[in-house]
Amino acid sequence: MKLKDKVIVLTGGSGLIGRALIDKIRQEGALCVNVDLATETNEEFTEVKCDVTDPLAIEGTIVAIIERFGRIDGLVNNAYPRTPDWGNRFEDVTYESWVRNMDMQLNSTFVFCQCVLSYMKGRSSGNIVNIASMYGVVAPDFTVYDGTGLTSPVAYSAIKGGLIHFTKYLASYFGPHGIRVNAVSPGGVFDSQHSIFVSNYERKVPLRRMAVPADMAGPVAFLLSDEASYITGQNLIVDGGWTIV
Repeated sequence: MKLKDKVIVLTGGSGLIGRALIDKIRQEGALCVNVDLATETNEEFTEVKCDVTDPLAIEGTIVAIIERFGRIDGLVNNAYPRTPDWGNRFEDVTYESWVRNMDMQLNSTFVFCQCVLSYMKGRSSGNIVNIASMYGVVAPDFTVYDGTGLTSPVAYSAIKGGLIHFTKYLASYFGPHGIRVNAVSPGGVFDSQHSIFVSNYERKVPLRRMAVPADMAGPVAFLLSDEASYITGQNLIVDGGWTIV
């Protein structure tokens, strides 16, 4: 129960990784609020429907959560909004798509952080975990996509790399106020991908398997907890060893 009685806000909790994160955070004793467009607001206010790409909706949601529960102890930025052409090759990505995805993902995280940190600063405590990616640390190995027709979206590397450095900026800026900010960078998570891709990926990664959503839950819960009270500005890479070889 390392998160007992904490109030944690998590964006994108209705997705693959998000649901595993919420389950773990609640198992550890926290009240976890799922903020997602793909849910409906419930009476307990533990599920809140919100367009996480709309600054006004974000601001209103954060205010409503604080009014309901009295505080926010932690924020997990996990939402992964993207355009329908997200999987296009570099040559086929339009400028409009590039800008839109930056706005939907990186800029919305900025708004969430700004709203929540202004509140946390007043309490001189708080904790943020941003979900980044190993592809924000290293370039994709495009050979794992051979024979699949798939690719790694170009905007993804820029967004996740930016998010990691944004995390460090926030940790440095708000550290004097007792606020910790860290990132978790997952490796590839199994989601019924093309069988050739899965085989290529698992042959390369040292642990010889793709991640499952639960692999990310423990590290996130740890960083949210007081057990990580002297850890800030770090990027915890949970990739089965991909980035060490």
